[in-house]
Amino acid sequence: MEWRPEFPQWFYPLAALMIVAEAALARFRLVRGRYRVADSFASFGMIAGNLGMNLLMAGTVFAGLCAAYRHHLYTIPMNSLWAWVAIVLLDDVTYYWFHRISHECRFWWAAHVNHHSSQEYNLSVAVRQSWTGVIVGTWMLWVPLAFLGFPPEMILAQQGFSLIYQFWIHTEAIGKMPRWFEAIFNTPSHHRVHHASNPRYLDRNYAGILIIWDRLFGSFAEESLDERPRYGIVKNIATYNPLRIAFHEWGAMCRDLLAARSLRAAIGTVFGPPGWRADGEGATSKRIRSGFSARSG
Repeated sequence: MEWRPEFPQWFYPLAALMIVAEAALARFRLVRGRYRVADSFASFGMIAGNLGMNLLMAGTVFAGLCAAYRHHLYTIPMNSLWAWVAIVLLDDVTYYWFHRISHECRFWWAAHVNHHSSQEYNLSVAVRQSWTGVIVGTWMLWVPLAFLGFPPEMILAQQGFSLIYQFWIHTEAIGKMPRWFEAIFNTPSHHRVHHASNPRYLDRNYAGILIIWDRLFGSFAEESLDERPRYGIVKNIATYNPLRIAFHEWGAMCRDLLAARSLRAAIGTVFGPPGWRADGEGATSKRIRSGFSARSG
């Protein structure tokens, strides 16, 4: 997950109740899962900052969507069933590409990495949201939907629904869903892979609601019974400080940019994949996966 409208107000008490329930069940080993109090409070700090930033920038986002909608190609009614089916599909494939780019371009990764910074995997991780996603313009990928003719209110409503759907998949308490469900929808099993730093799982399963996009675009990986996910990022940060979680990659990118010795190096540092180096020896996801495949093959 990245720039999205915040959870609808009615969902916050429900989310809190679900987090407390999962933590209690995991404490008594009734379900699989682990909670660290400091880690969960770091996530709560991140959602507080995310809400504040969304509040400050909401006018900009809505204005951008409205500006595109004033020149819409078609008039799409909000009371039409086919229109809602269409927005679910179009929003979801847009989310897939936003999410994929956020992993493959360091500029957007700097805004997204905080969501992957926890080495735990539980419902509290779902609220570990970005403070800078709106600023770097991740929301602009949805502008074409407004230009096409979907009202901004409809786009934002669907984004909110997508965010709610993605909340429940941040858990170890649920194993595999029925095979037909796993084939079509994003599930806890699929999303555990996405949050893993194991080489075989790295940068896989970008889906929001439908896993079909990963299957279609070649980014799908199955959770293996032989290898449990190791959560976190390639180089984990030893902190529960929300400020550092939110800005550590921005700081690292600025340091690398100052050390760049050419225009190519500067551009690659900002817009290349995370881990990119001008000499080609950087620890990018592609290079890590290639090394793993060579060793295991």
